[in-house]
Amino acid sequence: MGSVLSKVQGSADSQIPAFVGLAPKAGHPPYGSPGDPGFLGTAHSAFRPTGPGMEDMTLNGMNLDRLGDRAGLLDAFDQFRRETDNSGLMDGMDSFTQSAFGLLTSSKLADALNLDKESPKVRERYGKGDPKNFGDGAPRNLEHFLMARRLVEAGARCVTLNFGRWDFHDHNFKGMRGHAPLFDRGLSTLIEDLGERGMLDDVAVVAWGEFGRTPKINPNAGRDHWPAVGCGLLAGGGMNTGQVIGATDRLGGEVSERPVHFGEVFATLYHQMGIDPNNTTIPDLGGRPQYLVDGHQPMPELI
Repeated sequence: MGSVLSKVQGSADSQIPAFVGLAPKAGHPPYGSPGDPGFLGTAHSAFRPTGPGMEDMTLNGMNLDRLGDRAGLLDAFDQFRRETDNSGLMDGMDSFTQSAFGLLTSSKLADALNLDKESPKVRERYGKGDPKNFGDGAPRNLEHFLMARRLVEAGARCVTLNFGRWDFHDHNFKGMRGHAPLFDRGLSTLIEDLGERGMLDDVAVVAWGEFGRTPKINPNAGRDHWPAVGCGLLAGGGMNTGQVIGATDRLGGEVSERPVHFGEVFATLYHQMGIDPNNTTIPDLGGRPQYLVDGHQPMPELI
């Protein structure tokens, strides 16, 4: 979705990337991935500022004239490749380069990522969590919730973060005790903070995984993959919130009422962003128009 918003709507502010993915690299890459852009191209992949990349967003002693000389030299080196490239890779790299120079000559992104500029009272509300990767997963970093708010406030269209490692095939209860309270604090504080700042009608908050967990505990005191039923939480975004949509049987194993498809949620979010999900298309690498969702409609309960 972040890549689509980058492609369809572009940056709201030239100094802030349209799509930001906060989770750093994880031992199991999908746990830290904001998703790949597919045929939309590298220009619309997530900007990932956390980790070592933070140090590359300031000039570190280089003046603007010298930076301009480097930009001119880079352009001269790339010109011959640009003229012969048929893959679209150079176009994507051009966009990246332009964005990089824009970020380096402005402090807006660096300021948004600098939590020292936030009041101590607000930082205390969010808490710190644990900035280290949890096993081969992502960090349980509560400051990422605050950073996401600051990035959206600065002009980012989509910010994603990954939290910990929820794939507890064993010791499920111990794992949840180490994750759920922290996650609840970060998520609830983010929603309250957006509300207090008058941003909640304009910002959708989505907490979601790709599937549910088995309704029965396995022999290792864990829970396994369960595609039949999952859950998600949506807040803000001008939606009609404060309701539960759909239901399962008493075991939480099968849908018993109002099944909701992933595509319906995507269609709803696109609709709230001012994008018609059923008529907007993006050309793929063969030039064929591709729809954003496969015929799914926005959820009438939410809009």
